Amino acid sequence: MTVKIITDSLSDITSDIAQGLGITVVPLTVSFGQESFLDRVTMTTDEFYYRLTHDANWPKTTQPPPGDFVDVYNKLAEETDEILVITLSAKLSGTYQSALAAKSMVEEKCRIEVIDSLTVAMGLGLIVIAAAKAVQAGANLDEVADLVRRAMPRSHLIAFFDTLKYLAKGG
Repeated sequence: MTVKIITDSLSDITSDIAQGLGITVVPLTVSFGQESFLDRVTMTTDEFYYRLTHDANWPKTTQPPPGDFVDVYNKLAEETDEILVITLSAKLSGTYQSALAAKSMVEEKCRIEVIDSLTVAMGLGLIVIAAAKAVQAGANLDEVADLVRRAMPRSHLIAFFDTLKYLAKGG
């Protein structure tokens, strides 16, 4: 059985890439005031950026609850006995902790490895894509996890901003 790869929506992986490479994406929740959306599921990236500049409410993200990961783990455990989860940096979100908590609820069904990527956005996305391509090439869980850990220190994220206004709002 092949390894199944899971990441979160802050990896910036498009649904086409995820589907093509067999990557499962667990969405974070994005809230503007009292309205909540599943990132890239019930709110597109374009809708997010529109609201970012036009909504009086500042957006907040919420990590997926462990139950979301449990559901995905259980579904994938029907197809495989090895799952690799690569999350955004634990310094930026509790997503890594949710994935770990869920692992303890499911680990007797299959082997699950959870890795904190220490990055976000396409820094994370490129690592996840490399992992999925390694799986397609026939790598096992240990080999893919090793590849991810070796790629992490070589992954750097550079961002350019039109304005620092939104960074200041985010703290």
